[in-house]
Amino acid sequence: MAEMQQQDGNHKKRGGISSKKLSTRVDLTPMVDLGFLLITFFIFTTTMSEPKVMKLNLPEDSPHTTDVGMNKVLTIIPSGNNKVYYYYGDNPQTMLATDYGAAGLRNIIINKKKEVASSYGDAQQTVVLIKPTDASTYQNLIDVMDEMLINNVTRYMLLNVDDAEKKFAVL
Repeated sequence: MAEMQQQDGNHKKRGGISSKKLSTRVDLTPMVDLGFLLITFFIFTTTMSEPKVMKLNLPEDSPHTTDVGMNKVLTIIPSGNNKVYYYYGDNPQTMLATDYGAAGLRNIIINKKKEVASSYGDAQQTVVLIKPTDASTYQNLIDVMDEMLINNVTRYMLLNVDDAEKKFAVL
């Protein structure tokens, strides 16, 4: 704890009675030590940042396959230069290009979900095939996965780009 140090104040003065005056000095070294211990404790026990995790919906492990109607399928091909190619069904000849913005990819996914909902009564039956190219970056894939999460698409797959798709996309 703090220690009180006193000095004798018996200096003789001329005249009257002199009172004994003591000077006090508080040693704050232990308080500084305690402060540094607390700072060190809080630095070591604080987490700097939590890793961000994206939830993936994985299918059940089953030997049976599920057939999907081609009019429920949207294929998205992230490519270089922040371009996204997409087509509906199984015909890559109808491939179009867009960007990652809300007016681009998000609008396409919303329109496809509306189309599936009007035809089948449930927008959750929409299936999205994501086929990143070699020219796409990791951020491009994350942007597409974010759109799946934003638009509540639960049925999507990551696949490799086919040769037929490479012919029609400007990769």
